[in-house]
Amino acid sequence: MSIKSPKQTKTTLYIIGAGPGDPDLLTIKAHKILQTAEVILFDHLANKDLLNIADKKCKKIYVGKKPYGDYVPQEDIHALIKYYSGQFTHIVRLKGGDPYIFGRGFEELLYAEQNGIAVQYVPGISSMQCSGFQHIPLTYRGISEGIWMLTGTNKNRKLSLDLQLAIQSSATVIIYMGMKKLDEIAQTYIVHGKGDIPSAIIQHGTLPQQKQIHCKVAELPSTANQHNINHPAIIIIGEVVGIYQAAKIVKANTLPRGVHADCSQGQER
Repeated sequence: MSIKSPKQTKTTLYIIGAGPGDPDLLTIKAHKILQTAEVILFDHLANKDLLNIADKKCKKIYVGKKPYGDYVPQEDIHALIKYYSGQFTHIVRLKGGDPYIFGRGFEELLYAEQNGIAVQYVPGISSMQCSGFQHIPLTYRGISEGIWMLTGTNKNRKLSLDLQLAIQSSATVIIYMGMKKLDEIAQTYIVHGKGDIPSAIIQHGTLPQQKQIHCKVAELPSTANQHNINHPAIIIIGEVVGIYQAAKIVKANTLPRGVHADCSQGQER
């Protein structure tokens, strides 16, 4: 009689997008995985309420990077992934937004696979999609036929040079991690004669403390300073920013006499 040896369970690293902030925007698949997690390595921008989905015995370890502040080096995160892979089978890497959009999630996939760890990617809603909650479509027929997603802080801590290319198109420009570069962003548009293009900044998107401003791109630094808008935030530049307000004005001008629409707009929302 042959005796079968116990089946070996292979460790899996789940690289999960936590979404832009509101925990209700987490995907169903991510929710199910969190319920079975044995270890969660979570980022600064992942909503801490999501940790409550996991079992009480689950180890929850902060490995975040505060903007321009304290951070856990990427090498240390890799070391933790390897360390816990030798002890547990369900490890979750919980990252704000989507892990593969300026999140270094793919670097962690490559590291894990190089060390014999299976990986599953679970996408999350990216912070740029917070724009929709504020009536800013990222594309719109006849106005914006594409999107440029740029980083305001590349590996050399500089604004992406691709802004010089993006500014020449009619596409919507989304800048992540760019709050320290507002002066440079505004000046770039001014030099190209496009300082009047509508823009917006959304801070803490989808959360109760969310703040938003609208202004011309040339006015981004002064308006952000006036309303105390800071990171974490996304910057949206393009004609799509003004579509909703323009539609409200048109609607107000076509209403029957005696009917009034509230078209007032403050700079901060």
